[in-house]
Amino acid sequence: MLELEKRSPLAFPITLKDGRTLATVGDAADYLSALNADQRERGYWKTAIMMFNNAMREPSYLRIATMNLRSALVYDRLVDDAGH
Repeated sequence: MLELEKRSPLAFPITLKDGRTLATVGDAADYLSALNADQRERGYWKTAIMMFNNAMREPSYLRIATMNLRSALVYDRLVDDAGH
């Protein structure tokens, strides 16, 4: 993969408790940009944002960026309980 685009798939899809699925880089970018100020100050969200920024410059980081995003969502109890 040479370059990430909004429609590029994440390393794996992440299903949220509200029924939405984050499946593409665009989905993740939209979600991260909608975080409130309190969330943005939490270390795990800072890490998730930083890793997605890194992945945009170096696509080989997409898997770890996706893992960091899922971890941040788990910490805030936003991932579907089935763990999808």
